Amino acid sequence: MPDRVQIKFSVNGEAKSVVAYPMERLLDVLRDQLGLTGTKEGCGEGECGACTVLIDGQIVNSCLVPVGQVANTQITTIEGIAIGANQLHAVQRAFIECGGAQCGICTPGMVIAAVSLLEQNAQPSEAEIRNGLSGNLCRCTGYMKIFESVVRACQLAEQAKSQK
Repeated sequence: MPDRVQIKFSVNGEAKSVVAYPMERLLDVLRDQLGLTGTKEGCGEGECGACTVLIDGQIVNSCLVPVGQVANTQITTIEGIAIGANQLHAVQRAFIECGGAQCGICTPGMVIAAVSLLEQNAQPSEAEIRNGLSGNLCRCTGYMKIFESVVRACQLAEQAKSQK
């Protein structure tokens, strides 16, 4: 196995430097070295989406990404989704309002996928929502409340725009 190396990247807007094996999973580095336990491990095979993060704005399953590949990138985890210290993102508020978070395993990945979707399309159709969240599995099969949460997030975001 190769030696551990220093890898620098940004997480949730903060510069980070870790010493890790280049093939160590990003998921493990986030959780174990950086204490960002909001990113969950569901399957460890890239099938469930519980470990979803954004790398340079792109959705990825952190269980499949070797940390050596994230040097000099910008990573956003669920801990970085809130707008500020005291203000949740519209998607987070909607998940609370609509009961979109059940057992919590899929929630971080679903929220990140929904945020990414709404950044690309502020008013997605039901089919676009389903497609946008298709890389995420819910163990509780609470998909209807999750889809309702995304629709509600669109409404909350629109209300926030009209109040400015």
